Amino acid sequence: MFVMFRMHRKPGHVLNFLLGQMETKGSFNKQQQLEMMGLVSSQDFHTVFRKYIDAFVICSCCKSPDTALAEDNGISTLSCEMDRLGFRFLLCFAVFMILTQHKALADFDNHFHGVDSESVEEEEEEWEMVQRKGMQFTLNGQPFYVNGFNTYWMMTLAADNSTRGKVTDVFQQASAVGLTVGRTWAFNDGQWRALQKSPSVYDEDVFKALDFVVSEARKYKIRLILSLVNNWNDYGGKAQYVKWGNASGLNLTSDDDFFTNPTLRDFYKSHVRTVLNRVNTFTNITYKNDPTIFAWELMNEPRCPSDPSGDKLQSWIQEMAVFVKSLDAKHLVEIGLEGFYGPSAPARTKFNPNPYAAQVGTDFLRNNQALGIDFASVHVYPDSWISPAVSDTFLEFTSSWMQAHVEDAEMYLGMPVLFTEFGVSAHDPGFNTSFRDMMLNTVYKMTLNSTRKGGAGAGSLVWQVFPQGAEFMDDGYAVYLTRAHTASKIISMQSKRLAIFNSLCGWRCKWGCKKKNHTALDAILEL
Repeated sequence: MFVMFRMHRKPGHVLNFLLGQMETKGSFNKQQQLEMMGLVSSQDFHTVFRKYIDAFVICSCCKSPDTALAEDNGISTLSCEMDRLGFRFLLCFAVFMILTQHKALADFDNHFHGVDSESVEEEEEEWEMVQRKGMQFTLNGQPFYVNGFNTYWMMTLAADNSTRGKVTDVFQQASAVGLTVGRTWAFNDGQWRALQKSPSVYDEDVFKALDFVVSEARKYKIRLILSLVNNWNDYGGKAQYVKWGNASGLNLTSDDDFFTNPTLRDFYKSHVRTVLNRVNTFTNITYKNDPTIFAWELMNEPRCPSDPSGDKLQSWIQEMAVFVKSLDAKHLVEIGLEGFYGPSAPARTKFNPNPYAAQVGTDFLRNNQALGIDFASVHVYPDSWISPAVSDTFLEFTSSWMQAHVEDAEMYLGMPVLFTEFGVSAHDPGFNTSFRDMMLNTVYKMTLNSTRKGGAGAGSLVWQVFPQGAEFMDDGYAVYLTRAHTASKIISMQSKRLAIFNSLCGWRCKWGCKKKNHTALDAILEL
């Protein structure tokens, strides 16, 4: 088999080339697939990898010891005849090393150039803004499919020095399993450890706690979706804004007045303006300029049941999305919807979990067509929406719910859809960790079904990741990565799959990223 290696100084090109060759030149049995995904020790991999690299470099596998090195526009080209087994090993190790950020792959590149690895500084990936291009998120020109998590309470615990370390633990553990996006609250209105004690009045110590959360996320290369207010009473929410309005002399009778009253709209805008213009006391970066922030979320799970037509909520979304964009045109914006179908698409309401879902004032298709909205959000909670008793119905609903929203994002919205919350509670009758693992696998499989086509299913965020010692904040959905070993492996595997896809598609994007079912990619995504 004749192969040509164009050895650039970035080891990622080796992975891209080898994966491309695998489509027609290589095949893997199940054991090799498991090895490739890192299910044996990295120590063994490194030992064998170095053995094969050394053999390859001295051209023991070549037909002739006089291997030609030709210079083509400053790029060295090595022509070599490799046996089939040698190719498989090189491919296997290249994929493994790039995913685990092992130095062996850098050694591979440097060995060809005759450079001592220890004398070469590793290039740090530029910390750029995530952007949207059509139905995909992109980062540095490459697709950016998301495996993420929720931990809503990080600002609250960071406000106390005795619990601040739990925030670091969350990011450290999330990073260890390859999670790339976290979602948390950038609000706490008028309650315990409030960020906003009253309209436009802030607790600086709590704001510094939010600064710490953002700075720690940056440290661990995790991006954040920051939600700006709650629909629910927890952490204040729209009910607290109504209380503030009444305290200022208004005569408000419904929590839904939050969406329509001009004074309350101004209260909300003031909070948005304050957060976006905040200069982080740890990084000295203004929030609206910080690439650590993946997106702004207008509201966590907005509902306006007093107006089933959806007009009130739609008006609020339209005004606030444009307002956020007027302050910050760089970052992505999403609404925070659960994903219920409404009056604009009666034929799609059959996918709702129950009849009431169409009466809460939200409308997935209409809401996400508002100017300024960059991607759609969907939540997945069959135990809250269908029945608290665990059953296979949960998994069936999850599959159909996700598929419907991916189809709509592709056919009608033309934007990515991110499943920003999903989980199953340990408080549910019949719950066991095996079922939670099945839920994880179901969500990840549905995401990958879209990913492999370069579709709108942009990723998912599990609700929620917890460190040891934070049990007092557990709502039943906590996943403790350090002790939920099977769940951790499932999450880590998903991260690796998406990392491979992002890298492979990035290579092909130079030629237009034609979305074909490549044998190599399918083999990896189906592991």
